[in-house]
Amino acid sequence: MESQQRKPSPFEVLSIKEFRFYIVQRLFYTMALRMVTTVVGWHMYQLTKSPFALGLIGLSEVIPAVGLALYAGHYIDKNDKRTVLLRCIVSYLSLACCLVFLSTGFSEAHIHKNIILSLFYVIIFFTGVVRAFAGPTSNAIVAQIVPREKLPGAITMGQSTYLTASILGHASAGFFIAYVGSAITLSIVCLYVSIASIAVALIKPKPIVSLDVNKRTWESVKEGLRYVFKTKELLGAMSLDLFAVLFGGAVALIPVFASDILKVGPIGFGWLNAATDIGSVASILTMTIFPLKGKQGKILLFAVAGFGLCIITFGLSQVFWLSFAALLVSGTLDGISVVVRGTILQLKTPDELRGRVSSVSSMFISSSNELGLFESGVAAKLLGVVPSVIFGGCMTLGVVIFTWFKAPSLRKMEY
Repeated sequence: MESQQRKPSPFEVLSIKEFRFYIVQRLFYTMALRMVTTVVGWHMYQLTKSPFALGLIGLSEVIPAVGLALYAGHYIDKNDKRTVLLRCIVSYLSLACCLVFLSTGFSEAHIHKNIILSLFYVIIFFTGVVRAFAGPTSNAIVAQIVPREKLPGAITMGQSTYLTASILGHASAGFFIAYVGSAITLSIVCLYVSIASIAVALIKPKPIVSLDVNKRTWESVKEGLRYVFKTKELLGAMSLDLFAVLFGGAVALIPVFASDILKVGPIGFGWLNAATDIGSVASILTMTIFPLKGKQGKILLFAVAGFGLCIITFGLSQVFWLSFAALLVSGTLDGISVVVRGTILQLKTPDELRGRVSSVSSMFISSSNELGLFESGVAAKLLGVVPSVIFGGCMTLGVVIFTWFKAPSLRKMEY
């Protein structure tokens, strides 16, 4: 009786060999993604001294990520997810190699600056294409590696790995930029992506679990959309995150704050980038030991409201430690919403719809980060850097208040 009532440890999932390969892939690939974000953001701002240019980076990536998301979900559900993920990572490796070339002294000496900037945007555009397929595939394949009863532990472990990798990627990129420059830092990115591709190659191909392999593309896409829109918990959580991140995307302007306001250089820039992820890891580890027992919907809304207040504090701060603390707490609160959303997504999605639902989630959540980058860049150009961040935090609070009254099903949500 005691063995039946014993709650499984989230670490038990590591006994599954293929899940260990998956975790290695998630660790190194996420570190690479975060390092690219840090290096490209810093490098572009040093070249242009324009916050708007940082916003264009986000727009360049979000256009393909959103535009291809629905088709990507259909494609993922109709194909072996392991093969799709491997192709995505190898494609990202080739794009990272192109970034290495553009960041070298040879390129800066022989290629006009405007051409280099344009090529950066083109490459980031294609990383958005890769992201449209890679993110949903990575989420969808977990349920084919891990038994259903171990999914909650796998979700927690996957999110902890993701956020730990984000911290290491952001922070280490700042150190690498300071001591070895952008080109060598991006070469390290290529090494990380290579390790991730090897890890995925060690996972066996997975069966296609879609019920109707011959279903037409548009019908398949509509099936995924219908499921999301009829599952109110999914729709409410995704919508809340979309608008909160859209208006609260102060991370886009961290290069400006680090360079011009706080004057902390690339190392401080790396730590500011990592602050939100440090907070997220802390909250997720805490929830692993003390899981949420109920009222997850209300907790989610309070967490997003607190996130907005932290963004306002960051915008007003002119002291490094206060700015770091504001981002740290914002990450702690964001970690709560990550766990709530991730658990709902995995537990409420049928196997045959995982690719399509994950793609819709990617449109709402992942792509909102890049839209937030663009919104922050435009707002900074129109309002100024500090007012744009404060405006974004206030809008986040407004979204929470609106959701509280207009989405009672989310407020009452429990699992």
